Amino acid sequence: MIRIGTRKSKLALWQAYKVQEELKDLGQASELVLIDSEGDKVLDTPLPLMGGKGVFTKAIDDALIAGEIDIAVHSLKDIPTDTPEGLNLCCVMERANPFDVLVVRKNTDFLNSEDYAGLIATSSNRRKSQWLDRYEKHSTCDIRGNVQTRIKKLRESNWDGAIFAAAGLQRLELDHEIAMVLDWMVPAPGQGAVAVVCREEDKSTGAICKRFHDSETALCTTIERDFLNRLNGGCSAPIGAYAKLEDGLLKLHTIVMDPDGEIKIEVKLEKDAMLAHNLGVEAAEYALERGAKDVIDKLPKEKRLH
Repeated sequence: MIRIGTRKSKLALWQAYKVQEELKDLGQASELVLIDSEGDKVLDTPLPLMGGKGVFTKAIDDALIAGEIDIAVHSLKDIPTDTPEGLNLCCVMERANPFDVLVVRKNTDFLNSEDYAGLIATSSNRRKSQWLDRYEKHSTCDIRGNVQTRIKKLRESNWDGAIFAAAGLQRLELDHEIAMVLDWMVPAPGQGAVAVVCREEDKSTGAICKRFHDSETALCTTIERDFLNRLNGGCSAPIGAYAKLEDGLLKLHTIVMDPDGEIKIEVKLEKDAMLAHNLGVEAAEYALERGAKDVIDKLPKEKRLH
């Protein structure tokens, strides 16, 4: 019996059930173990102020290290790039839509007026900075909670819209809420992918999970996470990275911005996919040469949760 550690939100449970289905197809029995993360318990603090790294993953990873569960299921974008000692990212599943989307309270007409001072809800520095870069007269406000809670808050607010990950809405069959796909906004590294973490010493469980590992998604998201890691940027940093395979080429689009959208360092690189394993680091070096470190150094320092 493989014990699957997961958060309790509907989206987290969707991901855990997906892994459970894959295991069932392989003839493996499993059970879910529900765990509260720090990010689920504290809902009145913006994510960038909560310590950043591991707010949604640490409690589950601690249970894995303690042997209370056999695997942890996470959204890949929530996993810090420095995996805790003794744990192994053993499986990255096929990626869903990686982009962000806009959900609106009324309609998208407000985007048609250059003079309108729109108000958009997001707790993500990455989303905030890119939105303000595109819509200079708009402002943003923080929003916390699971997907359904955030949609309810939007409906009851005076906000014009809120930004979500497309994959989350689609997995919860809330596609009808999507007013616009923000394909111009560079997503978070790993966005749209579900990952499975196991103990390094547990070779048998790791080998089982490797059977539903998607190598293309793993290649692209590893390069995105390499970019984030080289910049020493945490999960709340205003850093976007998106890699895709196209006609044998790996194409990488990255962005580093200050939270107010005043500084933008954008890098686009492409290379033969067979030779592209270091592309994330190359893009990061390019960004650092253009001042990315100054942007990141101005951010509140993220700490791993204790």
